[in-house]
Amino acid sequence: ISDAVVVARILNATLVIPDDFANIFDVNWFISYLAKDVTIVRRVPDKFMRSMDKPPYTMRVPRKSPPEYYLDQVLQLTKFDYRLANNIDDELQKLRCRANYHALRFTKPIQELGQKLVTRMRAMANRFIAVHLRFEPDMLAFSGCYFGGGDKERNELGEIRKRWETLTDVDADEERRRGRCPLTPHEVGLMLRALGFANDSYIYVASGEIYGGEETLRPLRDLFPNFYTKEMLANEDLKPFLPFSSRLAAIDYIVCDESDVFVTNNNGNMAKILAGR
Repeated sequence: ISDAVVVARILNATLVIPDDFANIFDVNWFISYLAKDVTIVRRVPDKFMRSMDKPPYTMRVPRKSPPEYYLDQVLQLTKFDYRLANNIDDELQKLRCRANYHALRFTKPIQELGQKLVTRMRAMANRFIAVHLRFEPDMLAFSGCYFGGGDKERNELGEIRKRWETLTDVDADEERRRGRCPLTPHEVGLMLRALGFANDSYIYVASGEIYGGEETLRPLRDLFPNFYTKEMLANEDLKPFLPFSSRLAAIDYIVCDESDVFVTNNNGNMAKILAGR
């Protein structure tokens, strides 16, 4: 999103908010906060859509292209997914930071539930650890790593891996030696204990679907019995959000942001943004 804002500025183009944006972020705040930087609208006006005699030309922009590429090659984009270079001039970088850390504010229902979970954690413990646990089947399959589940795991993750035609075979042992494999829940627990966190520490586990379910989580629970998730803390309050993975992730993000210690088993977007916070 922050890169889309910067590219709109580079092109002097109008930014159109995606359909699902308003379900997660405060649209009015986003538009007003960036009003001096970029023109933002909720949807393309009907009269403009009717004036087009054919759908707009689409193109794929090379990953991490510099601003000059957009100026030379692009008039408009119908889709945007993180394709701006990291190294850009200071003014554009400041805009990227304003968008990322100030313009993006969660909707009121998400914010209220996230804060409610923080309050419930604080009622039990003065300090708590938040663990962001990415251990979904597709993520593990994409990594090409092996996590100790025998032939069953190899077959299941191997089948999922076939979804990506461009993926090449990797040496699972070599990937682990190079530190490219996400830590298992058990390994996260061992790391925390090795760092000196006692087994009476309170931990909040932020996660989606865990490959192997409760059996995979049990070693972490055994190491830290004061183990909580949004499902355990929110009860009925969580029901309206359950069908929407991005909204659930937003709730987890709020609790992680308010924690005293943040730990992750991966180097994904959520971990990077929280590091920036």
